[in-house]
Amino acid sequence: MQTAATKTEIIYPETDGQPMASNTQQAEVMMTIKQNLDALFADRPDVFVAIDHFWYPVEGRPDIRQAPDVMVVIGRPKGHRGSYKQWEEGNIAPQVVFEVVCPDNTEAEWAQKLEFYERYGVQEYYIYDPDRSEWRGYVRVGERLEALGEMEGWVSPLLGIRFGRGSGTDPGLYEPSGRRFVGYVELRRALEAALAREMEARRLAEEERAQAEEARRRLE
Repeated sequence: MQTAATKTEIIYPETDGQPMASNTQQAEVMMTIKQNLDALFADRPDVFVAIDHFWYPVEGRPDIRQAPDVMVVIGRPKGHRGSYKQWEEGNIAPQVVFEVVCPDNTEAEWAQKLEFYERYGVQEYYIYDPDRSEWRGYVRVGERLEALGEMEGWVSPLLGIRFGRGSGTDPGLYEPSGRRFVGYVELRRALEAALAREMEARRLAEEERAQAEEARRRLE
C-alpha cells in the first residue's frame, strides 16, 4: 500500500512554439554573434554558448524563464541541453546575454528583460538594433545593471570582445585579436579564396619541379 503521495513531475518546456527570430535580419545577427563566440571559445571546454535557449533560474518554477537571443555561461561545460536549468549547472547564471531588436519589441518587454537579467545574476547585457546599427549595454554594479554610455570602443570585461560601429546585420564586434566578427557567407568566401591560393601555389610548385626535372635530364 502506497503511503505517500506521488510527487507531481514538473515540466520545464524546451520551446514555446515561437520561431527563433521574428525576421531574417534578426536571425542573421543572432547567428553571427553565436557562431563567432563559439569560434572564440572553441578551446575553452568550460564556456557554454547558446542561442534562443530557455534559461530557468529557479527550481520548481517553470514560469520563471527567459530565452536570451544569445547567452554565454563561463564555468559550465559545452554540450547539448534541452534547456538551461540553473540548479543543475552548479547554480551558475549566464554571465553575458545579447538581445537583437526586432520591430515588434515593446518598451514593456525591454523593461521586463532588464528586470529579469538584473534579478537573476547577469553581469553584462547587450542589445543591438540592426535597423539603427546601434548598441546599448549594461554592466552589473552591485545588485543593479547600470547602463553604459558610448558603446563604440567598449571592451567586454568577461569576453574581451570590442564593440565597434555596427552596420545592419554586421554587429561591429571584434575579437581580442582585432579580427572582426564575420557571417558564414563571408567566412565561406574567405575559406574558398584561401583554398584557391593554396591550389595555385601547389600548381606553380609542381610546374617548377617539372621544369627542374626536365633541365636535369637535358644535362645528363
